[in-house]
Amino acid sequence: MEDDIRNNLMALRRRIGEACERSGRHPDEITIVAVTKKWPATVIRTAVALGLRDIGENRVQEAEPKITELGPIARYHLVGHLQSNKVRKAVALFDVIQSVDSLKLAEEISRRAVELGRSIECLVQINASGEDSKSGVAPEDALGLIRQIYPLPALKLIGLMTIGPLTDDPDKIRTSFRTCREIFRRGGDVVGESFDTLSMGMTDDFELAIAEGSTMIRVGTALFGPRPD
Repeated sequence: MEDDIRNNLMALRRRIGEACERSGRHPDEITIVAVTKKWPATVIRTAVALGLRDIGENRVQEAEPKITELGPIARYHLVGHLQSNKVRKAVALFDVIQSVDSLKLAEEISRRAVELGRSIECLVQINASGEDSKSGVAPEDALGLIRQIYPLPALKLIGLMTIGPLTDDPDKIRTSFRTCREIFRRGGDVVGESFDTLSMGMTDDFELAIAEGSTMIRVGTALFGPRPD
């Protein structure tokens, strides 16, 4: 498994490098979040040993035993939808919550972070594609939410996250990413220099995301292969 991940990581870095070259960017601008949904703690340990320092998990309840076993060997990102009743546990486990989509959720994260004496980095999730199946704030409501969230204590608002539309049409994917990039630019005017993370792109569309300004990609299959059942 280690050799497979190593080879996949080399291939992924080549693809990132080529995408950056086409866009006039540098690969160092792109952070890889290795998404380990359904993979055991041993795979996370291997990924970290190979130099992957950011680990993404989709569900609090699945991530808890893995993070508890491994300890602070990585920067842990919650990339899936967060329910209010899981916030306290999420704040205790994760370093970054990428799926903030309401003021109510942000306020609960802030309250729990204050209680636990933690500072939590957060991204506002944008539903840039407008698909009913996706979580996230509507683009037209995003700046208002950013203005409400960023003053909250113990919550550091560092950027935006979006999930590309489920389509093979690159123009639709690009349009979605461009929508998020424009909100990101305007959000930076509100929050300041610390608003520096644009999390866009997964295994099937990260090259398009890089072309549209992504600074962080969330990749699972390209690194680890198909998820186990």
